[in-house]
Amino acid sequence: MDERVYYEPLANGVERLPTELQMFHAAPLVMLAPHWHAQVEVNFIVKGWAHYKMSGHDVRFAAGDLALFWGGQPHYLDDASDDLVYAGGHLPLVHFFRLRLPQGVQARLMQGATLLTHATDASDPINFARWNEYARSGDLMRSSVAVDELLLRIERIRFQPYMLLPDVLAVKDDGELDHHTSPIVVRICEFIADNFREDIDSIDIAVAADVHPKYAMTVFKKSTGMTLNDYVNLLRLSYAQALLMRDETNVLQVAMDSGFGSLSAFNKSFRKIAGTSPSDFRREVRCRPSVTAPGKIAPAPFSD
Repeated sequence: MDERVYYEPLANGVERLPTELQMFHAAPLVMLAPHWHAQVEVNFIVKGWAHYKMSGHDVRFAAGDLALFWGGQPHYLDDASDDLVYAGGHLPLVHFFRLRLPQGVQARLMQGATLLTHATDASDPINFARWNEYARSGDLMRSSVAVDELLLRIERIRFQPYMLLPDVLAVKDDGELDHHTSPIVVRICEFIADNFREDIDSIDIAVAADVHPKYAMTVFKKSTGMTLNDYVNLLRLSYAQALLMRDETNVLQVAMDSGFGSLSAFNKSFRKIAGTSPSDFRREVRCRPSVTAPGKIAPAPFSD
C-alpha cells in the first residue's frame, strides 16, 4: 500500500497567486497529477534528489543542481528521495524579462526547455536559505534585497556551463544578451498582472504599455512564444485551478471570478491545458489522499 502523502495546493499557493513572486525553502511532497502556474520556477536542490515530469521530457535534479523552467506548461514532481530539500522561487514574467540571460535562453525556457547547471558552490545553500528568510521577514528592505540577489544569482548562470534540456549538449555563452524587448514586455506583464480578471483586450494592454497594439502583440509573441490572449488566459486558468482545488464555488462562478466571459470559453481553455473538464478536474483532485504530514514544510507566499 502506498503510504505517501501528496501535494495539494494551499489556499495562498502559487496557483492561486499567479502574479506574485514567492520564495521557498522546503521538504516538498510528490504530486499525483500535473499542475501549472504563470511563473518561471527556480529550483536549487539543497539535499537529496527530485524527478520531474515536464511537458515533453523528464528531468532529474540532484543535490547541488540549480534549474529554471517555465511553470505555464503542466509539470509535476512525481518522485523524490525521502530526504529531499529544495529552495528557490517562482518568478512572474515581470521579473523574468528583467533578467539579463544569454541570447535565446528566455525564449527556449518559454517554449518548454529546462535550464540545468551543476556549477554551484558552498555559498548557494547559505544564500537561498537567507533569501527565503528575508522574503518572509515582513521587512520590505530585506525582501527587496532577497529578490535582487536572487535575480543576480540567476544571471550569474551565464558564466559557467549549463544545459537546456531535453537537448543534452552543454551550452556555451556567446557573450550576447537578448535584444532590447524587456522594458515593453515588463510593462505588458505588469498591466496584465493587475487586470487579468477584468475584461481586457490587446488594445487595453498596448495603451498601458504605450505602444501600438500590433507591435505589442509582435514583441510579446517573439519574447514569450505566447500571444497576449494566451498569457491572459494562463493567468486566469492558474487562478481558476486553485479555486477548483480549494473552494466549493460552482464551476460557472469559478469561470466568472477568474475573468472568463462565459462557461463555454472557460471549459474550452481549461480542457486545452489540463486535458480534462473543470468538473472532472475538481472531482479527481478531491479524491487525492490527505496531504497532512508531520515534518513537511509548506512553502509560504511572498508578494512583490
